[in-house]
Amino acid sequence: MQAKLNSGEQQPERTFTETARRAQIVDAAIEVIAEQGYANVSFAKIAKQAGLSSTGMISYHFRGKGDLMREVVAGIMGTAAEYVGAKLDAEQGYRGRMAAFFGANLALADEYPKHMRALSNIAANAGTDDPHLFGLLDQLGSVQAAQVELLRAGQREGVFRDFDPVVMITAIRGALDAAIARAAHDPGFDTAVAARELAELFDRATRKDA
Repeated sequence: MQAKLNSGEQQPERTFTETARRAQIVDAAIEVIAEQGYANVSFAKIAKQAGLSSTGMISYHFRGKGDLMREVVAGIMGTAAEYVGAKLDAEQGYRGRMAAFFGANLALADEYPKHMRALSNIAANAGTDDPHLFGLLDQLGSVQAAQVELLRAGQREGVFRDFDPVVMITAIRGALDAAIARAAHDPGFDTAVAARELAELFDRATRKDA
């Protein structure tokens, strides 16, 4: 995901080395946030995690903490979209895709636990630093809008019953986010079981009986 350019501003292409260094810094920032919390993050800690000789290497690639955090959020959301999207693309039908949605998102929490912890910590603690949580709220809004349209399409096809798609997606996201948060802090939490239970629950809540 690329940031918008200012009017008339040209952004030079990054070299392979610069791109790799930025990715290294973002990965280190995710590690620090996941392990120590957003409130405790600093360029010094990120530089140490990344094995950099000084914080100047971070300042060279990012225009401050806010710029780096926006890249962190974009990176995590991009990873999540790619992972979940690949699993949903393999499913057929609206009900099948809904079931896969829960499984994919909870499997994501297992596959990328530090990414999910970091994102959750940013969402919980970064409000005073950035009113839009470094682009997270905008991205989540776009995702929700797409999910609402998917439910509406299922209603038009007669697969789902009549309900308010916005309310239903709010309930789905709330239940899923709670399960992901539990998974991030409880090593014994069975994400596969949670995914099956949530899939069954919302299949019953949305399907149109024959």
